[in-house]
Amino acid sequence: MSLKIVVLAKQVPDTRNVGKDAMTPEGTVNRAALPAIFNPEDLNALEQALRLKDQHPGSTVHLLTMGPPRATDIVREGLFRGADGGYLLTDRAFAGADTLATSYALSQAIKKIGAPDIVLCGRQAIDGDTAQVGPQVAQKLDLNQVTYVTNVDSVADGKITLTRSIDGGIERVEAPLPILLTVSGNAAPCRPRNAKLVMKYKRASAPMERPTDGSLPYAEEYERKPYLNIAQWSVADVDGDLEQCGLAGSPTKVKAVQNIVFKAKESKRLTAADAEVEDLIKELLDSHTIG
Repeated sequence: MSLKIVVLAKQVPDTRNVGKDAMTPEGTVNRAALPAIFNPEDLNALEQALRLKDQHPGSTVHLLTMGPPRATDIVREGLFRGADGGYLLTDRAFAGADTLATSYALSQAIKKIGAPDIVLCGRQAIDGDTAQVGPQVAQKLDLNQVTYVTNVDSVADGKITLTRSIDGGIERVEAPLPILLTVSGNAAPCRPRNAKLVMKYKRASAPMERPTDGSLPYAEEYERKPYLNIAQWSVADVDGDLEQCGLAGSPTKVKAVQNIVFKAKESKRLTAADAEVEDLIKELLDSHTIG
């Protein structure tokens, strides 16, 4: 059985490099001040999608991302690894979106793409750590959903069998299609770029990335090779409601982002002597640190 698969992927600021300029005065992330990377758990989700494509001939995998024009890098990364195409949601009206506005925009785009069999995304993005967007998209599209997926075991007869993480162990789940899955970082890492695909898609781009003065190199290739044209959609293209997009549709406001490093103020060195260990345990019990 062939499958129509959509992977939700996000270009995120590298939160390992948070500094004093990480936030704008409006309380949004200053993306220009931070390196941009492919959200790690979205790469895990992409690998699960590509494995399904390998197992089910005729299946297609398309990436959907929302962001500024440079977020097209995420689609290209997917193409280099084996995806069939992608879509960029970009519009000033999308800027400053929280999880509610983001899930609305993504769900509108998925409706335009057409009903998929499986939607995959990372469990959460490292710039927010909310784990809300995937479930909210599923709710808006009335899809079944399974979260914290670590492996897609099989798909057959309109059903999918999964392994997911739970507190203290793992769980096997069977669910009907269509479905949305959020994939955790414990899943298999994404395969590397394929050299032939890099050569094939290295000039793939969205219209907003191209110069408008007629100086585009290899312009004729975009007519001869339609797969180099990455779809670019605005709010209007996905029939979106401006009141539900971007800052206008975002009830959540971030006040500040800080990089906090914990430092020990005092330490105590112990030997292996029983008396010293007993004294430490008593001290921890008296302070209610343990017990």
